[in-house]
Amino acid sequence: MVFADLFFLYAFLPACLLAYFLCKKLKHKNLVLIIFSLIFYAWGEPLCVFLLVFSAWFNWSVGKYIGKHRKEKQSKTAVAVGVIVDIALLIIFKYTGFLVENFNFFFHTQIPVPQIGLPIGISFFTFQAISYVIDCYWETVEPQKSFRKFLLYLSLFPQLIAGPIVRYSVVEEQISKRKSTAADISEGSMRMIIGLAKKVIIANNLYAIVTQFFGNDISSLSVLGTWYTVVAYSLYVYFDFSGYSDMAIGLGRIFGFRFDENFNYPFICKTISEFWQRWHISLSSFFRDYLFYAPVFGRPRKYFNLFLVWFCTGMWHGAEWNFIFWGLYFGIFIFIETKIGKKRMKKWPKVLTHIYSKLIIIIGFGIFYFTDLGQLGQFFLNISGISMLTNGSALADAVTWSSLVNNVFLLAFAILVSMPVLPKIKHFFFEWGNNKVYLTGKMLATALCMFLLIMSSILLVDSTNNPFLYFRF
Repeated sequence: MVFADLFFLYAFLPACLLAYFLCKKLKHKNLVLIIFSLIFYAWGEPLCVFLLVFSAWFNWSVGKYIGKHRKEKQSKTAVAVGVIVDIALLIIFKYTGFLVENFNFFFHTQIPVPQIGLPIGISFFTFQAISYVIDCYWETVEPQKSFRKFLLYLSLFPQLIAGPIVRYSVVEEQISKRKSTAADISEGSMRMIIGLAKKVIIANNLYAIVTQFFGNDISSLSVLGTWYTVVAYSLYVYFDFSGYSDMAIGLGRIFGFRFDENFNYPFICKTISEFWQRWHISLSSFFRDYLFYAPVFGRPRKYFNLFLVWFCTGMWHGAEWNFIFWGLYFGIFIFIETKIGKKRMKKWPKVLTHIYSKLIIIIGFGIFYFTDLGQLGQFFLNISGISMLTNGSALADAVTWSSLVNNVFLLAFAILVSMPVLPKIKHFFFEWGNNKVYLTGKMLATALCMFLLIMSSILLVDSTNNPFLYFRF
């Protein structure tokens, strides 16, 4: 089941909200959320729900064991076993086929490649489980005594299958003590609708451009067509993923949960390091806290750990070589920026830093898109203009110009919304302390959200394929 779906919006979610708010006691509300979360996850993959429940039970048990044996050697053994089992499950379900294929290629063997279905969202809930086990060992959280409460944490449907990666420390108190105020419901609903509009109105239309030009062999695609499409794809990924995160944060807010932000207008960055402080923040902070500062061979090793972080960042996104290249690609530029130093980079002209960062980011999304390495190589030939010499590609073409003219307002609107315009508008209406301005802002915001909901619903009526990109991760 996905959020951008009429059944979810007008059947599943209303039923969940009705059952939730009819309950008076928090333990009953939590039970409602568990039941609906398991139904939500099992909707498309009934058997995979057992993997989710097993992961919850296993990591809850490890956390309890660590709590009983703190300051003892058993706790170190327990955290090691917990992390190893979690990673092993991730490797089995996500990377087995990739590993066997590459083993066959490099060693000229013919081992049958197993066809193992990828449980949706396994990377997200596995990382949440790992963070919980390590935090229990570090004593930054108290082990949860109730399995039901821990199951709620790991299975909570707003963030279950596509993030953000919510740490237990963020919701530890909220699981046992929280209230849904009228402000929570209002703000959460608006945030959810804005996220829905990002996905349905902007992302889906951008993806139509991507499939038109990148959906087939790109050897005959012009230089302009390649740049045009990869820019559209960069914006698509942002609106697709940040739209889901907005919906997740909004839904959580309705139920009284406060999740951390996962995006902070990443395209306004001036360096690649800043981009990753603003993009998929929950993943970046996970690797920073649990891997970058981890002692390797007895002590932290800055540059080795930097390589490890970006290798793992690439691998996390998918079992394909292009994702590994994509992670290392960004790691190289972060390494270069580290060597140059923040103080020196701040002295660069702002125009130069913006051009530099956007070029690196946009090309990076091209690496991210092409799982076929042959097509990836052609992408670099196209985007650099070398394809004009190697296979006679054009600098521009009529089809690209026609699409660009037809979609210029969509691209302009997408770029505008990717900038921090909405927060400034919100600040204008809601931070002045003027009641008339505040009420005007509330009415305009409500009307806008109703319009966006109606428009999104109309577009979803004719939609046949509407998955979120990050479901596969």
